[in-house]
Order: sequence, then C-alpha cells, then structure tokens
Amino acid sequence: MRNVLSLKDVTMQFGGVVAVNNLSMDVNEGEIVSLIGPNGAGKTTVFNVITGVYEATNGRILFNEEVMLENYPKGKMKKLYKGENAGVYKKSVVKLPDKITKMGIARTFQNIRLFKSMTVFENVLVAMHLRRKSNVFTATFKLNMKEEKAMREKALELLCEVGLEDVKDELATSLPYGKQRRLEIARALATQPTLLLLDEPAAGMNPQETDELTAFIKHIRDKFNLTVLLIEHHMNLVMDISDRIYVIDFGKLISSGTPEVVQADQRVIDAYLGVTEDE
Repeated sequence: MRNVLSLKDVTMQFGGVVAVNNLSMDVNEGEIVSLIGPNGAGKTTVFNVITGVYEATNGRILFNEEVMLENYPKGKMKKLYKGENAGVYKKSVVKLPDKITKMGIARTFQNIRLFKSMTVFENVLVAMHLRRKSNVFTATFKLNMKEEKAMREKALELLCEVGLEDVKDELATSLPYGKQRRLEIARALATQPTLLLLDEPAAGMNPQETDELTAFIKHIRDKFNLTVLLIEHHMNLVMDISDRIYVIDFGKLISSGTPEVVQADQRVIDAYLGVTEDE
C-alpha cells in the first residue's frame, strides 16, 4: 500500500507552549484515518501544519514521498525549544498553503467557512479556479470561454454528486447546517484533491445526520479515489468509518492502530474515552 502522507517527529511550539509534540504518523492510499483526542489535544494544529497555515517548529512532512515541509528550531526558538529531536533536521523546506492545495491536499474547517455572499454554485466554481489555465490576457479578450464553460459544467456535476443541485442558486449561508457541511466538502473536492482533511465534519449534527455523513464520506472516498484524514469527536462515526486511528493527548501520540485496538487501549480510555458504565 502506497504511503500518501507521512509526518516524522513533527513538533509545533508557540513561544514556550508545545502544541504538538514529536508526532509521527502515516496515511496510506485509499484509507480513512482518524485523528482523535480530548479538546485542546492539538488535532486542528496538526491540520494547520499539514496545510501550511503554521510552519512546524521541527520535523518533516512528506506528501506522496515528496518533502512538503522540513524545519528545525532557529533564532530565538533554539533556546526556547522544548521538543525532541532538536538536532535531527538540518534543512528548511516550507511550502505555502496554495502550493500545498495544488499538490493535492484539501481541507474543511471545524467552523464552517463558506463564502457568505456567494451562491452554492459560486462557492464550488471559485474553488475550481485553482486549476485554471487562463490568465488576465486570455480573460480580457474572452479567450478562456471554453475553459470557463467546462468549469461551470464540472461544478454543476459536482453539486449533483453531493445532492445539492436543487439549491445551486441559493446563498450558501441560507442552507441548513448539514447541507452547508456538504457544500464545504464539495468546495474542497472542486480543487481535485487526492488527500482530503475533514475537521470535525459531524459537529452539531444529530444521529441521523451523522449516519448520513458516514455513508457520504465513504461514498466520496470511493467515487473520487480519495484518501481521507479525519478529526472527529463522534466516536460511533470514528469507529465505524476508520481503517486506522491515531490518538493524541497534549499534542503527543498515545496510541494508534485499528478501531478495535485503540478502543481497548487503557491509555486511551483514561485520557479520552472514559470508563464503561458497568465499571
């Protein structure tokens, strides 16, 4: 199985606070992998490091075996650094978020971030411009009409695939919560990713909506040949959908493995899952 994403000794330190501590994890092609842990464990920080929002203090990240990020403590951080493996990495390779998206990584956010003044259709269409080949010259002289038509057709096709074609002309923020979540995922898919990062997609959903979301994620994984990395607090969803799970607490990996292995790990029970009622 081909490795898609690999984090090696990744540490993210803000001043004197270590938010992610020497984290190593792998995501293989076609998998749905979940990253779980208590609130404040550093899960979203991991996503921000992967997508280039934050520049990791130390460690290396590879995407499709290409170094996407490598860094080591520099400047004032040399003295402040509290993480491990301070002397292992010697290079500084940092790709910006737009470059990372073009490489094939897309994400959604814990708090929905749709373009409020745009319609459902426009939210998807604007994401497709990441792959456009036209420029200011061709747009000015309307030489990009064929490409623009193809993008509009593709955007509508994508909305049909996620069941939002009937609301394509409505403002994105007028949609019910569950459909806004689907639209955010559709917008991420419009960038043509191979790796999709979902940050708490079931947040605020009722049990029926969560079940529908579980089936939806499996569907788009298969339909678009995706690999999925997921942050989620709904344990029923996590245990049902995940091929493997990584658990972090205070930014440090405490367990990993199949859902069955993780669910039975006493460290995970103590830190996050809690004890069963009959205990």
